[in-house]
Amino acid sequence: MKGLFVGMVAGLLFAAGVARAEVVAPDVLIRATVQDVVAIVKQDKDIQAGNQKKILELVDAKVLPHFDFTRMTQLAVGKHWRTATVEQKKTLSAEFRNMLVRTYTRAFVEYRNQTVEVLPFKMAADADEATVKTMINKPGAQPIPVDYEMKKGANGWKAFDIVISGVSMVMSYRGTFDTEVQKNGIDGLIRMLSDKNINAANVALSKAEKK
Repeated sequence: MKGLFVGMVAGLLFAAGVARAEVVAPDVLIRATVQDVVAIVKQDKDIQAGNQKKILELVDAKVLPHFDFTRMTQLAVGKHWRTATVEQKKTLSAEFRNMLVRTYTRAFVEYRNQTVEVLPFKMAADADEATVKTMINKPGAQPIPVDYEMKKGANGWKAFDIVISGVSMVMSYRGTFDTEVQKNGIDGLIRMLSDKNINAANVALSKAEKK
């Protein structure tokens, strides 16, 4: 599944030139930028080679501002979110964010000529939630449906989930998180996520040092 994330990343790299004062429809944001982003990935040899620093800077600047990580974490943690303290919620959101960042950075080095097609979209004028449906197309393979669940807030539209072939990326973590909380509490879940992020960072550093 992780090989599909490049298409999702591309869809969420919103153009810097879009006027901030104007709330642009979610499908327009995705459609307007996907071609530019794919072109950047294809042309940037450092990104293709897995330059972690450059990839992380790009993700941090262009992708992360357009995700609602608090809501994403709340959905993944489920009923246990209500019992977490304010500080635990902040820490959980930060660790979950870091874990997803690692997933997205891997997508850039897995790009293999995928294209993203935004499907016909309709939305009520007063809607504050929307699903933008897309298809990831790769030569010689079946198209993969990817839906973006988005919500409009004070700062425009932000994604709070991505559904790949009917499977919610956020909800796919709920079972594992629920088991961990039942065994070791909220702090145990925080430790688990922190350990995963530290291990992932060490692996990436080790690979970079060997090059």
